[in-house]
Amino acid sequence: MKNSNATPVNFIKNEWRIFLTAVMFYTRIPCPAWVGYSEERLNQSSRYFPLVGLVVGGLTAAVFAAAHLVFPMPVAVLLSLMAGIYATGAFHEDGLADFFDGFGGGWEKADILKIMKDSRVGTYGVIGLGMMVALKFLLLNAIGPALVPSALIAGHSLSRFFAGSFLVTHDYVREDRLSKVKPLATHMSRRTLAVSALWCLLPLPGLISWGLAYGLGIMLLIRYLMGRYLLKRIGGYTGDCLGAAQQMLEVGFYLGMALRWS
Repeated sequence: MKNSNATPVNFIKNEWRIFLTAVMFYTRIPCPAWVGYSEERLNQSSRYFPLVGLVVGGLTAAVFAAAHLVFPMPVAVLLSLMAGIYATGAFHEDGLADFFDGFGGGWEKADILKIMKDSRVGTYGVIGLGMMVALKFLLLNAIGPALVPSALIAGHSLSRFFAGSFLVTHDYVREDRLSKVKPLATHMSRRTLAVSALWCLLPLPGLISWGLAYGLGIMLLIRYLMGRYLLKRIGGYTGDCLGAAQQMLEVGFYLGMALRWS
């Protein structure tokens, strides 16, 4: 007997709700109350990580474009970065700081996980986060105003895609599924990863250049090295590791785009 609920309209409604679940948990963008919380939808929302990146990247690009009309480029870049941090509630930056604290201050797996779970930020976290934000600021200024909006959109989307790929290749190593106060999607199939890659294609036509090739190459290198490092140190990943990966991959993309011979 066929399922009467399996109609195109219901499929679209369900996917829309899954997408809003991703928006609700990984940004501060308001979502309707009817979206609610579902562990199943949270795991399914992993296929929309790059699309969430498009939304956040689009917001930062719009802020840059508007600010650059009246302010010098460094000010416009800084305002775009502030908009991105506000839109996500510093979700990924928090993970990056905890990552530096955990892997900088801990040696054994248990110590690393314990430090990363601590809500306090230590010396490694402050220095690491500060340097990464500064590097992002400098790289975006080096890219040039014509490419910055497209670079922001692509960087946010691609970095979330590659960070999300850890859900396919690595195991979640915490006994509980809570990352700070927010739940975490901890699984993604290879098929879902392939579907999520489609969202990354949308911003690329505006960046066809050697800079794009360099950026993708550096992201692949970072993904490979970080994957090996996580397996060696803790045997998998945590939510903080995913946040750190997103930030490092985003910076890696800007690094490739900013190469002087691109």
